[in-house]
Amino acid sequence: MSKTALVTGATGLLGRQVVRAFERNKWNVKGTGYSRADGISVLKVDLVKAEDVTAALDNVKPQVVVHCAANRFPDKCDNDPEGTRALNVEATKRLASLCAAHGILLIYISTDYVFPGKPGDAPYEADATPSPTNLYGQTKLDGEKVVIEEYERAGKSGLGVVLRVPVLYGDAEVPSESAVNILLDTVWKAQEQDAKIKMDHWAWRYPTNVSYQTEDVGRVCHDISVKYRGSNDPSKLAHILQFSSEDKLTKYEMCKLFGEIMGLSIAAIEPNTEGNDPNASVQRPYDCHLSTKALKNLGIDVSTQDFTGWWRWNVRAFRK
Repeated sequence: MSKTALVTGATGLLGRQVVRAFERNKWNVKGTGYSRADGISVLKVDLVKAEDVTAALDNVKPQVVVHCAANRFPDKCDNDPEGTRALNVEATKRLASLCAAHGILLIYISTDYVFPGKPGDAPYEADATPSPTNLYGQTKLDGEKVVIEEYERAGKSGLGVVLRVPVLYGDAEVPSESAVNILLDTVWKAQEQDAKIKMDHWAWRYPTNVSYQTEDVGRVCHDISVKYRGSNDPSKLAHILQFSSEDKLTKYEMCKLFGEIMGLSIAAIEPNTEGNDPNASVQRPYDCHLSTKALKNLGIDVSTQDFTGWWRWNVRAFRK
């Protein structure tokens, strides 16, 4: 049986590792990108253009598409609502419609931000009622809905799968690719004379690794593909899945950990326990911890990288 996968957003933090996870398991893999596409392993595709998407599917002929591409930074989403909706919702609907028509399994990467994250609500099961607190979460939820709707309309229910994940970290080309990795820059800036930095110490995060090896999001995407493509009736399998680490940290605690690992002071970083500014346009959830029960029920391994251990290895610091 042919094993070919297409990964959108293949030049991004997650997309690169999803490509590697499939390659590691002997799949033929192509990616899509735009500004950083090389035209060979990563095809230049504007996902908002139907003709580009159609050409990519016709060229690659994948059995599986993993849709990683998105506008995923809440502040940037608020600054460009039209562009965000065009990519996160409209392009997703178009891709889902085309994939469904060809019987292609589509894994749509979504977010824990589809949930309100109110104190006491977490962990959220996959069937819990979403209620996003910001535009980013809303557009990702709308993306989830159009994926499931397009596959149901095509009579291919079960081949359109949603995978929700929390904040991600890993081998970044630049720290700004990840809301976790960029905290390393914060710790270094805290070493500057007269530095004063406020860091969130209110919202709980569950940073999850994207590396392509054994305990990561990339591996889970591959394992979902094998499970659903091997099913005689994928419509009977869960349509919404969730993957998350159990590492529970605020951003301030991450900075503190990075400081300890690198032997740097974080005295200039002040913990901010005030929560959301009620006047801010982007309201962030307090705790959106995702339950991984749906994945466990499928027999898919939900183990994750140890956050502290990975970062000790990554910065080559092996202090106790």
